[in-house]
Amino acid sequence: MNLLITIYSLVVTILVYLVSRKVAQKFPSPFTTPVFLSTTLIIVILLFSHITYEEYAIAKDIMTYLLGPATVALAVPLYKHRFIVLNNLIPAIIGLTVGSISTILVAIMLAKWFHLKELILASMSIKSITIPVAAEVSKIIGADAVLVAGFVMITGMCGAMFGPPIMNMLRIKHPFARGLSMGTIAHGIGTAEVAKEGELQGAVAGIAMGLAAVFTSLVIPFLLPVLLKW
Repeated sequence: MNLLITIYSLVVTILVYLVSRKVAQKFPSPFTTPVFLSTTLIIVILLFSHITYEEYAIAKDIMTYLLGPATVALAVPLYKHRFIVLNNLIPAIIGLTVGSISTILVAIMLAKWFHLKELILASMSIKSITIPVAAEVSKIIGADAVLVAGFVMITGMCGAMFGPPIMNMLRIKHPFARGLSMGTIAHGIGTAEVAKEGELQGAVAGIAMGLAAVFTSLVIPFLLPVLLKW
C-alpha cells in the first residue's frame, strides 16, 4: 500500500509541476509561478486523496535526494561561463555581502516593528539561506527549527513569485545580476525559478545560494546579539 501511495505521490507531483509550467507560460503572473501553483495544487490533491504528509514524505525524500545531482549539475553551465563570473567577481562579492546583510536587517526590523518575541526574531533572521544550513545555524543562535523551516520556505516562494517581476519593473536585465539577486535572497527555490531564464542565471544563482549560506552562517552568530540589543 505504501509503495502505491509513493508512486502515486511521485506521479502527481511531476504531472502537477508540468501543468503548472504550462499555465505559467500561458498566463504569466506571480501567482502562476510553478513553485507556488504546483504546491497549492498538490496540497489540494493530497487532501482530497486523504494522503497524510507522513505518507507523502517518502516521495518527498526521493525527490529531495535528486536535488543533490541537480545542484551539482549547475557546475556545467558555471564552467561554460566561468570567464563572465571572474570578470564580475568584485561586484558579485559586494552585491552578495550587501544582499545577505540586508535580508538579515530587514527581517529583524520587521520583527521588532511587530514586537515579536526574540525566538521568532532569531528564526526570521536566517530566512534567506537554504534549509539544511539554516537548520544547523538555528541550533547555534537559539532559533526554532520548525519556524526556521517555515520562514525559509515562505521566503523562497515569495522570492520566486515576486523577484523576477520586481527586477523587470526596476529594469534589471543583466543575467548575472538577476541570478546573483535570486540566489542571495531566495536560496534554492529562487535559483530553480531564475534558472529557467538561462544557464548563466542558474549558475550564478547556484553560487550565490551557497556563498550566501556560508557568509550568513559565519556572520549571524555575532551580528544577531548586537541587533537584538539595538
